[in-house]
Amino acid sequence: MATAVASDTPIGFDDRNIHWFELGEFEHFKAAIFDFDEDRRVFDLAAKFEPNKQIFLHRHATLTNTFVLQGEHRLYEPNGALKEVRPCGTYTSSLPGEPHREGGGDDGAVVFYSIRAGAGDEVLFEVMDDALNVTATLTVSDFLEAFAEQQKALAEGLG
Repeated sequence: MATAVASDTPIGFDDRNIHWFELGEFEHFKAAIFDFDEDRRVFDLAAKFEPNKQIFLHRHATLTNTFVLQGEHRLYEPNGALKEVRPCGTYTSSLPGEPHREGGGDDGAVVFYSIRAGAGDEVLFEVMDDALNVTATLTVSDFLEAFAEQQKALAEGLG
């Protein structure tokens, strides 16, 4: 029987075969929604963050698991101060939490998200202004619509 030996040589993640899409008018990242498990109400997606840029202020409204596939995933306080750095290979499981911004490090970042909406949960994210007022929500319906648009674009060869 063959045995696998772990190597200390890092393996680069190649995202060239992922079809990235803009999510609405949000800046500094693109996303690829891979799947929605309707029975378990789980979205699987990846986000590709631009280097050293922060995305919109928001709060996760459901359990969200992440895995950093490439680069450095950075979390920022609402005021823009760096809060946490998650290097490549970091896995987190986070309950709904505090408002924050996210972004990539010097080389950007690719992060896998598993967003787990509970039974009856419709809101996945709350979008906020700098005064922490909720200005919009991103819902299960919004993500299903984006997923359908991505699937259509891929089928038409536009992705």
